[in-house]
Amino acid sequence: MTVQAWLNGEPIVDPEHALALTNRGLHYGDGVFETMHLFDGQIRFLDAHVERATEGCARLGMALSTARLLQELTCLPLQTQPSIVKLVLVRSGAGRGYRPAPNSEAMRLVLLYPWTEASPTVRAQWCAARWSRNSQLAGLKHLNRLEQVLAQQELRDGVDEGLMLDTEGEVVSATSGNVFLVRQGKLCTPDLRLCGVNGVMRRQVLGAAKATGLSVEECALWPADFEHAEEAFITNALRGIRPIVQLDEQRWPIGPMAQQLRRTLTL
Repeated sequence: MTVQAWLNGEPIVDPEHALALTNRGLHYGDGVFETMHLFDGQIRFLDAHVERATEGCARLGMALSTARLLQELTCLPLQTQPSIVKLVLVRSGAGRGYRPAPNSEAMRLVLLYPWTEASPTVRAQWCAARWSRNSQLAGLKHLNRLEQVLAQQELRDGVDEGLMLDTEGEVVSATSGNVFLVRQGKLCTPDLRLCGVNGVMRRQVLGAAKATGLSVEECALWPADFEHAEEAFITNALRGIRPIVQLDEQRWPIGPMAQQLRRTLTL
């Protein structure tokens, strides 16, 4: 896989050997990241990604120049084919120990990957690995993704995604996206008050649903809610809206609400 990379706006000649041994992201997962879709020279939902990255840095106490970041992301090489942009914001500083230096800034690592295709629909399973509840980190796309690593190791052959609960049994998300279901004509998604990632595509879907007059609820959901759902789908910024057509032994057709939202967001 050919990867192009930049650190603080400067090209990295050898991406495989560019990481400092003292990097706080490596030692402590001290940072946040965004995964974005670059198409026809533009990053889809760029402002929303930068807004969330800025919010994440602020919550972790890292300074970030939004203007500089926007300039770097809008000056990426033009691609004739879709590409994947990964932005990693890691706290600067090389000292050992958890406590960061005061007034620390975020180092900006940008990686450009070739596009990979994925099925437009999802076959899913429930995962045993669970999200830990922590309201201080709820919503953040921070660098510690070990719970998702464990969950994806569980996926059976022929399964595209896993759905995850938290430690008390509430539904939180898919391993690589947010999850929605339709119940009695209402669009529902986990409220993420205690854990989970507040995805960029999740925000777009909620905004589009409300703008078109759909009934929307962010609430506590449980596995039993999926047994009575009329449809379900997963969202993320790379793949958009992907209907769940199978969850273990349960099956759904591609539902009208997912199709309507896809048309509204031109996905």
